[in-house]
Amino acid sequence: MSHIANEPAPPQSTHAAKLNQGAWMALLAAFLGWMFDGMEMGIFPLVARPALQHMQKLHAILDESFVQHWMGIITALFLVGAACGGLVFGWLGDRVGRVKAMTWSILAYSLFTGACYFAAEPWHLAALRFIAALGMGGEWALGVALVMETWPSGKRPLMAALIGASANLGYCLIAVFGIVFPISQNSWRWVMMVGAAPAALTFFIRLFVPESEKWKSSVKKSSASPVREVFSPTLLRSTLLAIAFASVALIVTWGIVQWIPLWADQMTGGKQPVVKAWTQFYQSLGAAFGCVAAALLGGAIGRRPTYFLLCLSSLAVCQGLFRGFSEVSGTFFVVVFFVGFTTASFYGWLPLYLPELFPTRARATGQGLAFNFGRILAALGAWQMPVLMSFFGKSYPKAGETIVLVYVVGMALIWLAPETKGRPLPE
Repeated sequence: MSHIANEPAPPQSTHAAKLNQGAWMALLAAFLGWMFDGMEMGIFPLVARPALQHMQKLHAILDESFVQHWMGIITALFLVGAACGGLVFGWLGDRVGRVKAMTWSILAYSLFTGACYFAAEPWHLAALRFIAALGMGGEWALGVALVMETWPSGKRPLMAALIGASANLGYCLIAVFGIVFPISQNSWRWVMMVGAAPAALTFFIRLFVPESEKWKSSVKKSSASPVREVFSPTLLRSTLLAIAFASVALIVTWGIVQWIPLWADQMTGGKQPVVKAWTQFYQSLGAAFGCVAAALLGGAIGRRPTYFLLCLSSLAVCQGLFRGFSEVSGTFFVVVFFVGFTTASFYGWLPLYLPELFPTRARATGQGLAFNFGRILAALGAWQMPVLMSFFGKSYPKAGETIVLVYVVGMALIWLAPETKGRPLPE
């Protein structure tokens, strides 16, 4: 008996331990990658107004239309870049592996965000943000695919909650930075340099994060043609519905929610630079909680009823914000918190639902395409934002009241989609 007790553990126990360690490393890499992605996205709403006003002075132009015009162009190019990056890096993830492609995506968004330090003209910011966005669009699909393929199926709601919350923690991080160091026309460049820091994360990923075993097994069985497959008759319906569900969330996020800090800055006449940072802080803090709540709710009551409730609550809270305020106050920040909670909750639901629609060999491509295609639609809106703002008398809230009506579309379409609660990931 003593001899048996001293025998080494069977090989499968060691293998399970390795898998467990690899799963934690994959989660940490995806969490940090998406958190820094959120930080990069949150930088520009804080620096946009002072940066563009600084550039205005160089051209002897002092007009709010200049800021809105270039904010619309830069936002549109960022969204197009993210959409292209989601497809390109998603395809790379299905072809060369999740880990390698994720490393490249993080390098792209960090280095080119840092390069904005050297921008001297608005079009410089636009070009650099476009290239950085390629990496930002790709990282989400790759991180989600890696984590969902590594962790047990019963943990998917919790994993989706953590990934969804991570980007908003990044928003909080850069907002706190803006509170501690108020961003002005003289300091905005240094904030862009902070955006280069996540490049260091790639060394950790390359050294410690193992590749998805499901992906390796999938590519051994058959050669991957992920772009062709997501548009095949078998997956076309799922692809189009996934695009629609992500588009509803993204249109509101990039069409008006991202503009709320600028609206707050406008209401204070630009005399309190810290207000836009506080606005973004409360907004992103609410968003982090919303992502966790949506993913856990989706695991508890089902994917379809959860999405319906997210659309309904987002519509109600946004209408309350845009119809109820004309100045910044404590109550304004409370409602902004709940706007962040509801409108960003979709980003906890999407990493739960989208992986369940696509097989392993096309998962990163399908997710990247679906999540980021909505950014193209949002980009068209951002490009025309000056026209829309002009139509509404340059009023952010009046534009917001109209844009958030897109949630009604989501409330109808979700019932056409399959319910995937309790089902394993498709192989």
